Formats: sequence, structure tokens, C-alpha cells
Amino acid sequence: MALIGSPVGHSGSPAMYNYSFEKLGLDYVYVALDVKEHEVKDAIAAMRLFNMKGGNVTMPDKTEAAKYMDELSPAAQIIGAINTIVNENGKLIGHITDGEGFVNNLKDHGIEIKGKKIAVAGGGGAATAIQVQCALDGAKEITIFNKKDAFFERTLQTAEKIRNAVPGIVVNVYDIDDTAKMTEEIATSDIFANATIVGMKPMDDQSVIKDLSALRPGLVVADAVYNPEETLMLRQAKEAGCVCVPGKGMLLWQGVAAFKLFTGEDMPVQEVKEKFYS
Repeated sequence: MALIGSPVGHSGSPAMYNYSFEKLGLDYVYVALDVKEHEVKDAIAAMRLFNMKGGNVTMPDKTEAAKYMDELSPAAQIIGAINTIVNENGKLIGHITDGEGFVNNLKDHGIEIKGKKIAVAGGGGAATAIQVQCALDGAKEITIFNKKDAFFERTLQTAEKIRNAVPGIVVNVYDIDDTAKMTEEIATSDIFANATIVGMKPMDDQSVIKDLSALRPGLVVADAVYNPEETLMLRQAKEAGCVCVPGKGMLLWQGVAAFKLFTGEDMPVQEVKEKFYS
């Protein structure tokens, strides 16, 4: 199996999966391959050629990879992106476990999404997965911030799909560069999540939150970025007395879900946590 995306050199996935395979006596190996977006088609073809068991997909390849699947899970169909590929006897099935990973990471920190208002920065695969899963799990309101770029129209479509799938939910979409609006929305949210690559190496000197007055004690601030483990945004949030939820746990929990899809077995979560996440 392999992780494809770019950059992937920092990824903790190979160590986590290979440790779990060894622990359960499974004859698999997992590697990380740096695959740019324009190379995804060839990478998927190679997966078929080598009859790989499957793998994971990370930024910026998630939307592109979905195009070359034989089948998509219901969530992946709504989102239009994948992070997990399972090869079932030559048929490649695309799943997305990012949203599940995000929600279960919050739960692991004692935070429930049901009845909450969440603001999310980002409109790519991971961000969309988070938005869809939070809606399905009972969030009352979702505010989405994204750049007015090629993804913006898709973000508006995502908002519409969420409203159709979960009647009664409030979903709004704004330009991420509208700092005043973002500050106002974070101030009235229970949870703020960064699902952009801002904060990830080599952008680890940047934060998606431009106006720190939005941060306050009790606000839950969650990051999808896991390297560095404590991003600039999380340091800012900690200083403001927020409840911080690092992205490393999201990586763990989406991996737990993907592991089950790959192997049909449960990842040894407690051991993995102690070895890689303590």
C-alpha cells in the first residue's frame, strides 16, 4: 500500500500502518510516494498494474484521484474527493475517512459536534469531508471560508448539497480574505477548524486566523495540519485560553477507519496512541 500526495516526506502514516500490520501479523507494507496532482492518473494506473491492496491520498491529490475510481462510497460521492483507495479484486473503490477522523478526534478530546456551530477554513477534500461529516453528525450551523478561486464555486455547491442532505441546517459560505467576516463568525462559533494547508511545513510560520481578537477562552480550535504538531494557529489559540485539538489525532482516527477498510480488522488503537501519539 502507499500514501500518495505532495509533500509526503513528513507523513507519519507509514510508521503507524506498518507497526499495526506487524502487531496483527499481517503481511502488508506501506510506503509514502510523492505524487503531484498532474501525476495522479499515472499513479492510479500503477496501482492497478502492481495490483496494490490500496492506499491513502493526501493533499493536493484527493479530488483528482476520485476521477479514476471504479466506484465511490456515498460520502465520497457527495464530497467529490477521496483519501482511501481499496482494491477489491481489481476494482478500485474510493472512500473518504477525513470527516470521521475529525469528528472522532473531537470526541477523543471530550467534544461533541451535535448542536454546535462550527466555522471551517478551507474548501478542498479534507475541508469538505469535515463539513459533510459535521452536518451528518448533527451540527446546527456550519460557516465555510474559502478563497475565491477555482474551488469557490464547488464550495457553494457543497453547501447546497449539505442543506439538501440535512434539512434545517444553516450553512453559509464566505471569502476567507474577508477578515472582518471571519472574525465575526469565529466569535459566534463553538468550534473553529483549519482544514487548509496554512500552518503545514513549509508554511509553518503562517496562521489562517488574521485577527486574534476572535480567539477566546472556551472556543474549540482544531487543526487538520499535523506537522508541525503544534501549529502557529494552535499556539495563538493556547495563549488565548482556547481548547486546542491538534491534527495528529485526526490523522490517527481517519487512519483507524481506513485500516478497517483495508484489512477488515481493527487497528490496535491504544498501542498506536502510546507509541506515536503520546
